Amino acid sequence: MSLLRSKRLLLTIGLVVIVGGLVAAGSAFTASNTVPNASLGQGANVISGYTVSSVVYTPNGTNPSNIDSVAFTISPTTASSVEIQLVSGGAWYTCSNSSGSVTCATTSPQATAGAANALNVVAGQ
Repeated sequence: MSLLRSKRLLLTIGLVVIVGGLVAAGSAFTASNTVPNASLGQGANVISGYTVSSVVYTPNGTNPSNIDSVAFTISPTTASSVEIQLVSGGAWYTCSNSSGSVTCATTSPQATAGAANALNVVAGQ
């Protein structure tokens, strides 16, 4: 084998080793990401309303123009959050529901019969 051929062979082997080393070193410097498992989905269901009945307004014993509370029955009875509004755009009052019997204190702020112009009920589970 000639000296020139031997040098070419050594040069080729050297280049293969250098390129292989660079490829291996390059993969050592790549970033990796860890992504946790996740779920994604879409669904649809019917939103039904509530029926409010047997509404009773309780006036204040001293000043009957003030409304101290409002009570009513709600169906379905499973509403876990119920609020009412007696004046359109006015204050909302938080209510308590006990098996469909709803009671709402309307004293803070004090509701008045003269200002009451609506009974808006918002309920949810």
